[in-house]
Amino acid sequence: MPKMKTKSAAKKRFTFTASGRVKAGVAGKRHGMIKRSTTFIRQATGTMLLCDSDAKIVKKYMPYNR
Repeated sequence: MPKMKTKSAAKKRFTFTASGRVKAGVAGKRHGMIKRSTTFIRQATGTMLLCDSDAKIVKKYMPYNR
C-alpha cells in the first residue's frame, strides 16, 4: 500500500503536543482589529488547543505526525 500524503495546508497550520492534542492559532486576528475589544485581542494571542471533535478531523489530514 502506498504512503498517505499529509495535507500541505494542515501541516502549515497545526502542530501536535507531546500528549497528542492539536495546537492551532487563535481565529479572528487577521484584520478588523479596530472593532474588536482590547480584551479579545489580548486573550487571542499565541495558540490554543483544539476540541476533540475538531482534532479528530485534523488528525485525518496529518497521518504521520501523531
